[in-house]
Amino acid sequence: MTDNDDGAWFAAKTLGYGAGMPIAWQGWMLLAVMLGLPIGVVIALIPGHVGYAPVVVILSSLVFLPLVKAKTRGGWKWRNGRE
Repeated sequence: MTDNDDGAWFAAKTLGYGAGMPIAWQGWMLLAVMLGLPIGVVIALIPGHVGYAPVVVILSSLVFLPLVKAKTRGGWKWRNGRE
């Protein structure tokens, strides 16, 4: 998708800390799994306990954070938009 082939899956955020939008198909696939997995777990395993849904989403997101951090172009650091 970009002509800079550094193996990054996510762009760095322009403002703030963390990862921005996906820039490679692997990033889009990981984002789909990050969203689909907790939703599927909530629907399949705890249909009567919807109150647990935010807990499942947050805990499952924590599993993917190290990979997202490792695959973000330029790493995670505070950016103020002037770089």
